[in-house]
Amino acid sequence: MHWRVLVIGKPKLDFAKAGVGEYSDRIRHFAPLEIESLKSGVREVESAALLKRSAEMFRIVLDERGDQLTSLEFARKLSELEQRGIKSAALIIGGSDGHTDELRKSADWLISLSKFTLQHELALVVALEQIYRAYSIKAGTPYHRG
Repeated sequence: MHWRVLVIGKPKLDFAKAGVGEYSDRIRHFAPLEIESLKSGVREVESAALLKRSAEMFRIVLDERGDQLTSLEFARKLSELEQRGIKSAALIIGGSDGHTDELRKSADWLISLSKFTLQHELALVVALEQIYRAYSIKAGTPYHRG
């Protein structure tokens, strides 16, 4: 599956930049990945840009109202999507004001990383790590030992 990760704002924190780089490189051993940072602004403008950039893709939207999964459940769901013939997925991470209702309704899958509200840079690193972990689980590599 081809991944397009869309995030509002570029990572500025050094640890986030390092994490994004590390997990991006790891994911690319399993699947094509592109990360696109979109300009921060008014929530409606952000959501419109996210919708436009994710057109024709399976939309996975990070949102506090979404499904909370274990890593194994996430890996199984990704396998199901691939078996259904989903060729490309957009992982969408909003800005500090969250998503509009329109964007949420357009999601093919709403997921939540935690009941905590996460800063977008941290959410990006966690999401990338979980994508990598899912591929590791599917491949049977020792990265996931749970």
